[in-house]
Amino acid sequence: MSRVLIAGESWISQSTHIKGVDSFTTSTYVTGVEPLRRALEGRGHEVTHLPAHLVPGQFPGDAEALAGYDVVILSDIGANSLQLSPEVFERGTPGADRIDALRGWVGDGGGLLMVGGYLSFTGFEGKAAYRNTALHEVLPVELLPEDDRVELPAGGRPSAVGTGHPALGGVTGEWPPLLGYNRVRPRPGADVLATLGGDPLVAVAEYGAGRSAVFTSDCSPHWAPAAFCEQWDGYARVFGGLVEWLSR
Repeated sequence: MSRVLIAGESWISQSTHIKGVDSFTTSTYVTGVEPLRRALEGRGHEVTHLPAHLVPGQFPGDAEALAGYDVVILSDIGANSLQLSPEVFERGTPGADRIDALRGWVGDGGGLLMVGGYLSFTGFEGKAAYRNTALHEVLPVELLPEDDRVELPAGGRPSAVGTGHPALGGVTGEWPPLLGYNRVRPRPGADVLATLGGDPLVAVAEYGAGRSAVFTSDCSPHWAPAAFCEQWDGYARVFGGLVEWLSR
């Protein structure tokens, strides 16, 4: 059993309703973590979810706090949320460099997985911004300097090229289509285990005494339709295999 922290995979949406001269705003809170949580818990892992709005104030700030986990998963949560804690952003006082702490924790033996989304890798309009951080060197891929999203509204079918690697969890057969991903470039020395549109979908690498991995599409809608994240038995194998490889 591994202790897994999933940071991100939640959002708050606001809608403005205009009716003649009057208007009002409604808000909804949504989580996309459930398919991934179920898949990992179903394989016996202990999962803690830190929603996106709590990341700035509660993401582990040093090696001691990170030591409570074997694997950290960043999913659809940008670098700003890790770097700009309330004391730094709101009060202008020095705080913990949590991305540097995360890099050091991986180098000392931790496992890091980044899952794709509009606020992963470089992200929508470059807003995820991990290319400009110390975490870039930890990843098994190199990030683009511009918006890296590739939308596949008609669907694109992944190709598994490293089916014998344990990080794919023994998954076999054809994968269901995905609706998009973050385009990245493989880093020298990394293993690309699956591709989408000719680009890395799953890649893994050693980093110091630790390990890192990426899944460059989504773990929930919209890029991962129900046929992928709810109905395909390979979903739990892939993400379970990644977590188990990362935690050795």
